[in-house]
Parts: sequence; C-alpha cells; structure tokens
Amino acid sequence: MAIPTPPKLVLDEFIATALSATPAELHPYFESFKSLYTRKLWHQLTKKLFEFFDQPAAARFRVDVFQRFVRDFESKINQLRLAEMGVKVARDIDNPQVHLQFLTSLASRIDTAKSPEAQVLLLASIAHAKLLYGDLEGTKADMDAALKTLDSLESVEGTVNAAYYGVAADYYKAKAEYAPYYRNSLLYLACVDIEKDLTKEERLSRAYDLSIAAILGDTIYNFGELLMHPILDSLNESNDAKWIRTLLFIFNEGDIGKFESLRPVFTTNAILNSNEAFMRQKICLMALIEAVFKRSANNRTLSFQTISEETHLVVEEVEHLVMKALSLKLIKGSLDEVEKKALITWVQPRVLSREQIGSLANRLDEWVNKLSKVEERIAPEVLVQGA
Repeated sequence: MAIPTPPKLVLDEFIATALSATPAELHPYFESFKSLYTRKLWHQLTKKLFEFFDQPAAARFRVDVFQRFVRDFESKINQLRLAEMGVKVARDIDNPQVHLQFLTSLASRIDTAKSPEAQVLLLASIAHAKLLYGDLEGTKADMDAALKTLDSLESVEGTVNAAYYGVAADYYKAKAEYAPYYRNSLLYLACVDIEKDLTKEERLSRAYDLSIAAILGDTIYNFGELLMHPILDSLNESNDAKWIRTLLFIFNEGDIGKFESLRPVFTTNAILNSNEAFMRQKICLMALIEAVFKRSANNRTLSFQTISEETHLVVEEVEHLVMKALSLKLIKGSLDEVEKKALITWVQPRVLSREQIGSLANRLDEWVNKLSKVEERIAPEVLVQGA
C-alpha cells in the first residue's frame, strides 16, 4: 500500500472538516492553524502543531493532519522540526508497510543539504522501524548511513543523537552483542532526560539490560559510568530486579565470596546461567584487579600463592589468569615464572565503593604519616645547617 499524494489544500474546507470531526477541546488548535497559515507565520505554526500532536485527544487525527495540512507547507518550515513531527506521527501507523513507506517518503522529500540532521533522524527512525519488523540487515545499512552523516557534523541536537544511539543500542541488543549495546545505550541515556523521556518501565528495563551487558561484556571491566548513573536507582524500585544491582557492585569490587552467596539467585536467570563460566572468569579478573589496587604502589609484587588466595583459584591457574589480565590491559607488568610471582606496575583506574574509598583514605593517612616521620628526621639537620 503506497502513501497517497494528498490533495491540494483548500484551507477553509480542511478546517471545517476538522472542526466537525474532532472534539471541542481541539477546536482552538484548528482556529490557530488557520490564522497562522494565512499570515504565513511558519515558525509559530510549527510550535502550535507540536502542541496539538502532544494532546492525547489528538492521537486519532495526527496522521490526517500531517498528510492533509502539514504537507502543503512542509518545505517552508524547519526541516529538522518537520522530521521530528513526522517521526511522532508515524508512531500512530500500525501497518508495518505503511509505517515504513511514510517515513521513507518523508525522508525523500527532506532537503538533506539544508538539514543533514533531519536526514540522520529519519534514517535512524527508518532503521528502528525495520528492526521492529525483523529486518536486521536493513537496520544495519540505515544505521551505517546515519552514522556516516552524523560523524561529518560538528554539532548535533540531542534528539538526533538520541535517535541514532537508541536504535544502535536496540540493534546490538537484538544481536546479543553486549559491549556495543552497553556503549550505545549509555550514549543514548546521555542524550535524554530519563525522568521526562522514559517511563518507569523503560527506565527499569534499560537499567536491567545495561547491568546484564556490563556483566557479560567481554571487554567491559570498568563499570564506573553505569555505577554512577541515576538509571540504576530504578532497580531498587523493583523487588525482582534489586539482585542484579547487587551483582553489579559485587563484580566491581571483585568479591568472590559475595558472588558465590548470590549464585542461587542469578542462576535462575537463563542468560546469566548459560554464561556462568565466563562470569566466573570475569569475577576472578576483577578480584585480581582489586588485590592489586588495594596494595600500595611499592608493594605490588604478588606471589602466585597470594593471587590464588585472592581469586579462589588453584595455583596452577594463576599464570593464565594474569596473562589474560595483561592481554586485556587491565594491568601492566610481567611474570616471573621461576619465582612464581607477578610484578604489577599499573592497574586500570576504577570507580570505588565506600569500602574501597575508606581503604584508599587509610593508605593516604599512612603516606602522610611516613612523610611526617621523614620531616621529623631531617628537620634537626636543616636547622643545624641553617645555623
């Protein structure tokens, strides 16, 4: 079914038909439409249309108003605003084929040279529609086209970035690719107001999915941005989801004891249960990072036996674990296979829990005390030399 070309606008007929078909609460909008259109006040008319489209009572009339009215002057208004309007209207089209045709037709009419942002928004919206209808290949093609334009722009409005990162996150979620989902989902959240733009259910779902991705992402060993994000608070509002937040913090702290104690809970989750072997390796790596981090910089030569105790691994598996950490660039250093020691020179920076901050504060106190003792020793010598 093709999108029909709308008939030429006869303003008085359109307004009369609209007034007879719509509830009285919407009539002031149509009266404003007529006045603003007649005076060619396109900016003000655009704002009034957005107000109209946001009215719950207007839901049944949005597509008709866009097709019969807006299309008459669409070239005269801001093209990005036109694209935003079209994306909003398209949500009311249930037929998948018509939905896609509506967006594709609008994209073909946009002046992309004048407004590349509008092109990105529509490409991202078309990609999302294809994703909903199961066309992963078409989704990726449109995402790539949108990203190519996006990368060429110096500054982009938040709604445009949100559209791209939103569909990118959903695409990688559908592909079960945890690391790219995690990155794109956090970028999406950076472009929206989570309280205004996301429902309570959407916030909970996003926080849950991000937590799963953080735990199962094979390149994600720093959860800092997520741990500090207010989206995680939504997990506390659900008795069924609190445990995933707890598990996330357990991983961040590399606490294998707590990991084991929570095992009966997370093994009831099909995705986590099927990835338990990977999770166990990851928590051991996090425990290694924590073991190095909590030691002072001049005390980071760890025996294999010490690492075995910290990670709950047998000594024979320690060397492989350290080599894995080195290859992932979680630590820097070297292995002394003869002495069975790991010489660590650097550890990946990380977000600290309250306990970790307390431990760091104690180390700083120790450092200050050492400086004070040095000062006490050299002060008499300085005084003698000064005399």
